[in-house]
Amino acid sequence: MRTLELLAPAKDLACGIAAIDHGADAVYIGAMRFGARASAGNSVEDIRSLCQYAHQFQAKVYVTVNTIIYEDELEATRNLLEELRTAGVDAVLVQDMSLVGHCPLPLHASTQTDNRTAEKVAWLKSLGFARVVLARELSIEEIRSIHQQVPDIELEVFVHGALCVSYSGLCYASQYCFGRSANRGECAQFCRMKFNLVDADGKIVEHQRHLLSLKDMNQLANLEQLAKAGATSFKIEGRLKDVDYVKNVTAAYSQQLDKLIAAHPDCYRRASLGRTVHLFTPDLNRTFNRGYTTYFATGRQPDMASFDTPKAIGQYVGQVKSVKKGVCFSVDTSTSLYNGDGLCFMNAEHELQGFRVNRVEASSSRSGKGVTWLYPFKMPSSLSSGMSLYRNQDQQFETLLSKTSAERKLGVVMSLRATTDGFSLTMSFPDTSLQDVQVSIVHVHQQAQVDQRDNIVRQLTKLGGTPYYCKAVDIPSDFDYFIPSSRIAELRRMAVAECSLHKGKHRLSSPEGSVAETSSQPLPAYERSYFYNISNSQSRAFYATRGLSVAEDAFELHTPQQPLIMQCRYCLRYALSCCVKNGGRQPQWREPLSLQLSDGRRFPLVFDCRHCQMNVYAESR
Repeated sequence: MRTLELLAPAKDLACGIAAIDHGADAVYIGAMRFGARASAGNSVEDIRSLCQYAHQFQAKVYVTVNTIIYEDELEATRNLLEELRTAGVDAVLVQDMSLVGHCPLPLHASTQTDNRTAEKVAWLKSLGFARVVLARELSIEEIRSIHQQVPDIELEVFVHGALCVSYSGLCYASQYCFGRSANRGECAQFCRMKFNLVDADGKIVEHQRHLLSLKDMNQLANLEQLAKAGATSFKIEGRLKDVDYVKNVTAAYSQQLDKLIAAHPDCYRRASLGRTVHLFTPDLNRTFNRGYTTYFATGRQPDMASFDTPKAIGQYVGQVKSVKKGVCFSVDTSTSLYNGDGLCFMNAEHELQGFRVNRVEASSSRSGKGVTWLYPFKMPSSLSSGMSLYRNQDQQFETLLSKTSAERKLGVVMSLRATTDGFSLTMSFPDTSLQDVQVSIVHVHQQAQVDQRDNIVRQLTKLGGTPYYCKAVDIPSDFDYFIPSSRIAELRRMAVAECSLHKGKHRLSSPEGSVAETSSQPLPAYERSYFYNISNSQSRAFYATRGLSVAEDAFELHTPQQPLIMQCRYCLRYALSCCVKNGGRQPQWREPLSLQLSDGRRFPLVFDCRHCQMNVYAESR
């Protein structure tokens, strides 16, 4: 029996609670500092509240402390870690190795530590890490191989959300161009910008396109294969996303995990407790997305990128049929559209253009596919017949998600018994390891004149507004006492209060496994020593004791000459169907190629075909 965990993002406390309610087994959230999304910070008190809520269902809370840490921040980081421990946090995600041996909580190796090989995972395990977050670029077969070679460590994999084009932790483009470090949570999204692709003769192969902007990941159809490969935790990206996104995506993946477990009940179980009832039908096409890709899950795919736009396109709704200039237009669609919807289309200049619908007038045909007339607030002048139309803001869906959209409760059995001087009520949690809770009252025993069973059951099952629902009421067959309804309700309230108090207590975590002073595993080697991201003396000492005698400072502290600023498994040769190695056509350009920003800055590309990798360099100064 293997435990499967759905791990959802939490921008803030409200998002974290929504994630738990909608079926997450764990959430990850940032503290005020040192998280890889600098604009998504939360107070320790809010994190404490989230832990209390999550732990009712034995769901876990992980905190991201996954930036590199500067010398003058070491003490503040350790103080934060101790505060997080007392708040009840279950683990922290880290990148900086100065925290190994100095953290009072279990350690998860962030994807920022560039975890793409079995050797790296084995090394991290030997250091005492309880879990490793694998690189997004790995295939299912590569994940399986890592699990087979290092079977006794938890593997966390990304299954949904935005994709970084570079291996995480090894992207220095934002720091190089804008002084904003991705390793400090301040990425300026260099990869979402427009570029020219220029060859060695100065010829522009591609003009002003988003050549590095990837679609969003969607592995909903691959959960079973990922589980079979050895993945323990399925991670949804999105600590900057709003609560509607968290609700919809978490619900979709939770339902899919439940189907997987129902099909293999002897193999898998959920990592947390409780029954989640969704009050809407989740639909990944109706929430923020740049179009979807499975990335490298089943091998290299030709349609990973979205060259035309880095923005959310949304759900395809149909084609424009006719246009009344400046007034309205009609669209062939079977999709219901609503006043206030946000629609968009790709104009003749390959720019995404959007507008808001003021009024919808729909008519249906016998075929079921109707013609809908749309009246925008402002009619887009470049809209013409034949264009594809997409909905990137769904007014009805957003309204639905703004309300209570899920309930999560623990199933309990209520057992009523007579005691020497009154009555007792026991709340038990079948099929869990949770301890029973028992409360009692003093009350005179009075023989019932009529059967009280129905009234007792009615009073004990009034659990609305609590985290519980009643699966069964256990009353002995010879129980024939009269108890006033008010006393039965008193027993129920006492049991719920005692149970909630017990379940909501902080579970102070202790490190899982020992932290090795020296590792039996060799230190993974990098071609550039600044890839180790050493930004403080303790991190430097850590690596020195493990065999790294000479290493450059982190890129953020010292910019090398003509640096390698991105390592990408994604490849432009392949994306443009010109990878001869993989059956593509012979390119018409002369290499080397370069990416060029609109301000003229160039970034040479080197294709490392032996490792199936594209490297992006900064132009020599």
